[in-house]
Amino acid sequence: MSGAQVPADGDYVRRVRKSAAGQKVLSLIGARLVHVGPGEVDLEFDHSPDLTQQHGFIHAGILSTVLDSACGYAAYSLMPADAGVLTIEFKINLLSPARGERFVARGRVTKPGRVITVADGTLVAISADGEKPIATMTGTLMTVRDRETVRG
Repeated sequence: MSGAQVPADGDYVRRVRKSAAGQKVLSLIGARLVHVGPGEVDLEFDHSPDLTQQHGFIHAGILSTVLDSACGYAAYSLMPADAGVLTIEFKINLLSPARGERFVARGRVTKPGRVITVADGTLVAISADGEKPIATMTGTLMTVRDRETVRG
């Protein structure tokens, strides 16, 4: 959990929403930003046959993409207004086949830093039976400044 994280920019919610709206892969997947807090981001997407692998489960690459974005935006929410964010490493654990009606990826900053931030993510499947853990991720994110090609 992120505890009492303090954003460097009071306008962080607008910044995160604007950046996520510009991330084309999220719209391709159909992922929606449903929660933004200091050091916290939740992304949600619905099951779609277009996102599955040959056995009908949501593909691990899709799970990784959404978890990476949730962790990255959780970190970004604590960064200065003039910064950008890049993932420099992540590890994912696939806990169960990804089947469900809807999926939620929750990114939470566990160790904020001036340059390097660590965030943990969990992805759950939601169905009539409730929530089921599908995957976890630990990501390392970098604050990027003064680089024209990395903004927001």
